[in-house]
Amino acid sequence: MCGIAGIYSKKTIDDLQARIVKMTESIVHRGPDSGAFYISQNKVALGHRRLSIIDLRNVANQPMTSSDGHWQVVFNGEIYNFNEIKKEITYDFITDSDTEVILAAVQNYGVDWFLERANGMFSMALYNVETEVLFLIRDRLGIKPLYYYNDGVNLVFASEIKAILNSGLVEAKFNTLAVDEYLANRYIRAPYTFFEGIWQLQPGTFHRYTNDLTFTEKSYWELPNAFNVSTEFDEQQIKIEFEAELKKAIEYRLIADVPLGTYLSGGVDSSLITAITALKKKGEVNTYTIGFEEMNEFKYARTVAEKYDTAHHEILMKKEDYLANWERLIAAKDSPLGVPNEIPLAIMSSKLKEKITVVLSGEGADELMGGYGRIFRLPFDFVNHPTGESFYDHFIANYEYVPRAMRDELINTPTDYRKEFDTMIQQQFVEHDNEENIFRFFHQYHVKGLLQRVDMTTMQTSVEARVPFLDHNLIEFAYKKIPYGLKLKWLDDKSKQMAKNQTAEVYSEVLDVPKYLLREVSYKYLPEEIITRKKVGFPVPLTEWFENLEELANKLLVNCSWLKDGVLPELISKSKTESRAGQILWMFVNIELFKKQYFTTEWRW
Repeated sequence: MCGIAGIYSKKTIDDLQARIVKMTESIVHRGPDSGAFYISQNKVALGHRRLSIIDLRNVANQPMTSSDGHWQVVFNGEIYNFNEIKKEITYDFITDSDTEVILAAVQNYGVDWFLERANGMFSMALYNVETEVLFLIRDRLGIKPLYYYNDGVNLVFASEIKAILNSGLVEAKFNTLAVDEYLANRYIRAPYTFFEGIWQLQPGTFHRYTNDLTFTEKSYWELPNAFNVSTEFDEQQIKIEFEAELKKAIEYRLIADVPLGTYLSGGVDSSLITAITALKKKGEVNTYTIGFEEMNEFKYARTVAEKYDTAHHEILMKKEDYLANWERLIAAKDSPLGVPNEIPLAIMSSKLKEKITVVLSGEGADELMGGYGRIFRLPFDFVNHPTGESFYDHFIANYEYVPRAMRDELINTPTDYRKEFDTMIQQQFVEHDNEENIFRFFHQYHVKGLLQRVDMTTMQTSVEARVPFLDHNLIEFAYKKIPYGLKLKWLDDKSKQMAKNQTAEVYSEVLDVPKYLLREVSYKYLPEEIITRKKVGFPVPLTEWFENLEELANKLLVNCSWLKDGVLPELISKSKTESRAGQILWMFVNIELFKKQYFTTEWRW
């Protein structure tokens, strides 16, 4: 795991070496083990910071050059099946790294051939010295970030936006269109960011740039067209196949030449990852959980840790710790924080860095198997409680975090992104059944917010996080082979009939079993109390701390440019009436904390 940065210009650039060094130094936390750069003709610069995971020798450092001298690469991530790809290639390898396998594959067979085979998480830049063609590539799900700026003269790209700003070639401009988008989703959907002119490379795509900075964008992976809704199937056989796919995804992510461990919240997802990891790596697994005095899940995590004899670590966090780290982590993320648990996750990552460098995490399980019952059961509720609106409008009203009516009443920024995504997703919803639409939405959009969270919270302390539930082979298997009725399963026909008179907020996990097949696999590994307990999420007691948030809001939001005049008392009042009172006010404060860090500085030099 590493950090990459680069500049590609149509003209020669003054101080190009100083610029690429400053870019890479700004993301040294992503790769403290080594740093280097490649420069050509004072127009091309590729920079790298390395966090050594596989083949720890200096010979595996980057930028790395192909054996024929034609290709340069800087790469952030892991190719988990690199040894399998290696067997298909004739090449004089001098390292045991996955980076060199990328170069060998591209040199022999091209970018498309490599991407078709690669299983991993990655963002990378590949530059062909002979043709002066540059490829920017991002993994299928967008697990690893890649941002870029292109004004037609200079292309500047990096793993984090702060590195782009530190190039001295880009001015930081606050993107007012992102305010409504963030308050709705808690994240900004690709390709947009909170910075005008700085973009996210879309997951599952690559850009091909020529030396005049014209480029083509190609999508090399999409979610499967198939979605299994069959009602006749062999449950036992599907369960066996699913377990095998899941174990393969987890075991791929245990490949490392450094110590590793797992997050262990005590929920079924992290507990199952921990169990399979501990069986494979006996006596070598560290596990971590964090909580507050007001609320925590320590006893459940402890149960799993004791069963598998892991070296378990409990971290108790106080309100003072939370508030003290808030602004620091906004700076680490280059955006407002999306969910309150980013702060405890980051503090936990700082603790686990004392013993390990790689951690496995459970992001993606709910999206894979329908774990958010309140949302994933909306199609059923919509049929039984028609509202007269479209299903898309019904879904959005339940999904978005700060309600649309509240945003329209309080903020004065444009809603262009809202309209753009509404138009696009409404069309997508017409093409599929509503049950399928929700799974696709969560994989195309929602999971990206989770991935921004996991990348920031771990990389800010030089830890690599791996997410087995987002293995693309596992996702393809779940879409094609696992029937909908084995993802969300009714207890029986009577329960399904009873649910027709209720809503999912009441009956979910009472009359049905979300993530049914995952839970069934878990009985082989976990105590029943872990498997059957209700989903909790990662609790942070923001509502209990509302007085602190109100004090911050009154301090920061009084003359806020993106709030309508005089609405601050109304915002505080409305926040108190919402079930998510603490988090809504927390999000508004986040925007202003972020804004004051980035847009009062002169970045150009």
